[in-house]
Formats: sequence, C-alpha cells, structure tokens
Amino acid sequence: MSQVHEATAPSDGAAGGSRDLRLANLTKEYATFTAVKSLDLVVPQGQFFALLGPSGCGKTTTLRMVAGLETPTSGTIHLGQTEVTYEKPYKRPVNTVFQNYALFPHLDISKNVAFGLERRGIKDSKRQVAEMLELVELTSQAHKKPQQMSGGQQQRVALARALINKPEVLLLDEPLGALDLKLRRGMQLELKRIQTEVGLTFVHVTHDQEEAMTMADTIAVMNQGVIEQMGAPSELYENPRTTFVANFLGQSNLIAGEIEGRDGDHVKVRVQGAIASVPGDRAHSDSGRGWLGIRPEKVLIAEAGQPIDAPGDLIEGGYVTDVSFVGVSTQYQVKLPWGQEIMVFEQNTGSRPILTVGTKVDVSWRPEYAFLLDASQDAKAGIEEE
Repeated sequence: MSQVHEATAPSDGAAGGSRDLRLANLTKEYATFTAVKSLDLVVPQGQFFALLGPSGCGKTTTLRMVAGLETPTSGTIHLGQTEVTYEKPYKRPVNTVFQNYALFPHLDISKNVAFGLERRGIKDSKRQVAEMLELVELTSQAHKKPQQMSGGQQQRVALARALINKPEVLLLDEPLGALDLKLRRGMQLELKRIQTEVGLTFVHVTHDQEEAMTMADTIAVMNQGVIEQMGAPSELYENPRTTFVANFLGQSNLIAGEIEGRDGDHVKVRVQGAIASVPGDRAHSDSGRGWLGIRPEKVLIAEAGQPIDAPGDLIEGGYVTDVSFVGVSTQYQVKLPWGQEIMVFEQNTGSRPILTVGTKVDVSWRPEYAFLLDASQDAKAGIEEE
C-alpha cells in the first residue's frame, strides 16, 4: 500500500509562502515494535485534519513527534520550508491541547489563558486575553477558578490558552475524551467554529469516528502504524478502499461474491445466484473473489413478495432475526438464504408497521451505493471488540 498521502492538491503557494505541515518517511521504532512506519503526509495550511484510528495504531505517537515530545527514529517534519524534526517543543510554532486540559487550579481563567504570554515576558496581555475569552465565549467567566467550571468550559479555556500563543499548528490529542456525550457533541461544533474563525491548521487525534466526521475537512484512518485511507469524511464513508476502513468508519455489510468482470462502467458480482452491480470507481478489485459492501442504511427491506421503493439489486428469501427500535430508526438483523446475517437500518417514517422477528423479507439496494473490496482482506478488520 502506498504511504504517500496529501490531504488535498498542493496549494498555489506550495513553493513559496505556504506553511503546510509535511511529514516525510516518518518512523518511530521502540524496542519491541514499530509505532509509525515510513509515514508520508501533507496537511495543507489552514485545514482541520483528523488522525483517526483505534488505540495503538500510531496516531498519538505521530502527534507527539510533531509536537516535539517524541524523537523520530527516522524521517523529517517540516512546516513550510522550515525543518523542525529535532527542534525543542518550545521552539516550534506548535501548541498542544490534551485530554486532561492541564489547567492551573490556583489561577483564575484569565491568568490561565495569559500564562504562555507572561512566560515569554509579554506583560500587557489583557487585550489578547479578552479577545481569546470572547472567541471561546467565556468573557463572563474570566475570574472563576477551573474547578468552578464545567468540563466543556475547561476545555475551552485550554483551547484559548493554546491559541493565544498564535501557533501555526494546533495539535488536539483526544481533546473531548473526558466529556459526556451531550457536551462532546456540543464541543465538536464549537471546535469547528473556532477553527474556521482563526484559520489555523488543526491536527486532531481521535478514536471517535463521529467526532472526526463532524469536524474534519480531511480524515486519515490509521492502522498498525500506516494510513489505510485518507480523504474527505464522505469519501471515506461512501467509498472505503479496505475492509478496515469500511468497518471502522461506521458499519458495513460485507457479502462474499464471485467477480464476473466489467460491464461498461460497472463491475458485476455473483452473490449466491443473484447478480449485483458496482460502479467502476467504487470497485477496488476486478477479478476472483470479492467482498460486496453496502452500508446498513442503504439497504431497503420489505415483506417477501411486496414491492420495494426504488428497487435495485435484489436478494429474496431472508427473514428477520432481531429488531431494535432506536427512535429515529429501526435496526433489523436479517438472515439471508445461505445463512449470513446482514444489518438493515430503516428510518421510522411511520409509512408501515415495524417488522417483527421471523418475518420473511426481501432486501435490495441501489447499485450506486455498493462498493467492492478484495476478498483477501479480513472481513472483520476494523471491528472493535466491546
């Protein structure tokens, strides 16, 4: 798999004033394992970029090397034309926001935010502190101590303290991990708003797929020290190139089939007697056996013999083995005639009663929503254990 990755096409100023973050052949080896393997990556200036992956995939190690908290075994780190591979952390135009916030409990919020400026000998920091507190919407909280604030407010203080130093790159290491679900979702929108306002490069490390997809312009999915796939959130979700990405970024049904070859702009796949069709640009294998992939919300379901809205490729003769009502949708587990179970997520529009366990059903999906992967890949890759 190629390890050369660019988040977008190079900016017009790549040769001159651009301050893209560039990692070249970056490797970090420890005594018993390699955490990051020959990583090549370009993060364009001003982008909200996410490194997404499970624990131990190398994403935090990559972030720490950019911050100067870990020394690479080999490779280089550049900001624009400036190499910072071996610069001390405090000499890099980079700041990090950690999951635990690291606020000073004995200082009020304004003094926490001003700390970095005062440490550098900048005495008159009141105006800059006021601007930062306004940015993070905490002006009225300036004289409180951290312990008097909620987790979400403390996270905003940590963000203001990092931003006041005017870094070129802000590194976010699982910054929302300590918040409850409701706060976390609110802070996702806040972080994106702030990044858009300040226009800095944000590099965000997370294992939370929803978090990455909500905030990032570009996501790099990491696995075992390498980038499996990189692109816009919609591209990775709709057109995964590996089983790991298909399973880690959301949920996927992967159905074994025999690839029969190309037919115009599509690739035909035989699935237990039925023929399915996959657009050529979503087919990542064109011979032998393959995994036909379809997201659960793209699968349509109806009682056996009943018409299916917007029918496409059809599999008949299944039955419902499990039903979960989750408010906005109902999640069905359907056993297909050859024994495999697939997931179907159907929006609760009220157009018909919810199907019950044991109901005989047919399932269908539009060909343009399917994707095709090489069957040599593990169909369970990327599925996190509970």
